[in-house]
Amino acid sequence: MLQENHQLIFNIKMDEYVGLALYQQRNGYRALAKVLSGSEEESLAELKDAELRGRGGAAFPTGQKIQNVRQDKERERYIICNADEGEPGTFKDRFVMTHLPFQLLEGITIAAYLAGASKGYIYVRHEYPEVQKKLRESIRQAMDAGFLGKNIMGSGYDLELKIFSGAGSYLCGEETALLSSIEGKKGRPRLKPPYPTEQGLWGKPTLIQNVETLSNIPVIIHKGSRWYQRIGTESSRGTKLISLSGDVRRKGVFEVPFGTTFKEIIEIYGGGTLPGRFIKAVNIGGASGVLVPESMLSIPLDYDKCRNAGITIGSGAIFVLDDTRSILENVQNRVRFFLHESCGKCTPCREGLRQAEIFIRRILAGEARMEDVSTLKRYTRAIQQASFCGLGQAAGNSLASSLNYYQNEYLECCVDWNAEEYFEEVVS
Repeated sequence: MLQENHQLIFNIKMDEYVGLALYQQRNGYRALAKVLSGSEEESLAELKDAELRGRGGAAFPTGQKIQNVRQDKERERYIICNADEGEPGTFKDRFVMTHLPFQLLEGITIAAYLAGASKGYIYVRHEYPEVQKKLRESIRQAMDAGFLGKNIMGSGYDLELKIFSGAGSYLCGEETALLSSIEGKKGRPRLKPPYPTEQGLWGKPTLIQNVETLSNIPVIIHKGSRWYQRIGTESSRGTKLISLSGDVRRKGVFEVPFGTTFKEIIEIYGGGTLPGRFIKAVNIGGASGVLVPESMLSIPLDYDKCRNAGITIGSGAIFVLDDTRSILENVQNRVRFFLHESCGKCTPCREGLRQAEIFIRRILAGEARMEDVSTLKRYTRAIQQASFCGLGQAAGNSLASSLNYYQNEYLECCVDWNAEEYFEEVVS
């Protein structure tokens, strides 16, 4: 497979659990020792030079985010690992937490030290009980070995790290809603600015990073930014963990160097579609991502190139739909999901999604007219452009992209659909 030709960051083996002893044999915790015994400024510069970008979807430079917390005058600071992973079709963080827990814990510890944080939380969704159990045991082992807790590795640095079990809300994957959840409030998003790096948990500067981002840090510190920059592309360094599912022969978590095309991901890593089937659409970025046709799969996995093409990489979920799938039914499932998960705070999200679901239901039942599809487009733009938070803004992505690339599937269900008249109008 393609990834075997590269020296990567996670080097995933699906059937291998890397415990503490094995992790140390593979140079685990050498990066932490290097950071604790050296210059904090040099370590932070190494991360910034590596150009590591957040893997949670926003792709904000990680080194800069750490520096923003570090330079705040407030001495009480926090670190939070966002392990909520509520995006449907995404399961790569779960794999890291169960199979590579110490790589994550070392990354959290290094990031906390560089940010000047002495307390932290790993926010894990309550639907992951086996993950929480594994992390608690791993934290205990790390503390017993002197890699967490008081006086870490004899450096005088302390880090208290706890597991926080989320209540199962998709919205709490958004960083400010996550903060409210930990504080015992409703998990609803807050206005930004101020950003969490300025006023986060209990009003204190807080570094929030997701599982994959933090797990990159030990490898960068140990092997150096120049090594890291050799993987990926100029605008997207390193690798991306992909959760590949749907109508492919091989489903699972794959570590893919940036620059790999989506077609290569599906064909080489996923083994392609089943015999006799062909790709109808590919959902990239999870439920909040976009549906694209096969003709766009030659675009490389790259933040800038994907953004220019209207593709949201997001959490790295890729779901393949073959020719047996209904685009409208797929989109309806996503709209229903977001309607259920909406906090109801703002009208564009709350009412826009409700009306969108009604329109799609009517279209599927053959009760809608072509003008209803045009109205659905307007509602979708309102949902995307006027919603308060990222949930509403992203909830219309699959709608908008499907209406763009698969409009005929909507129109063909309408009572006044006339193929000859429609195509004559398009040509003219």
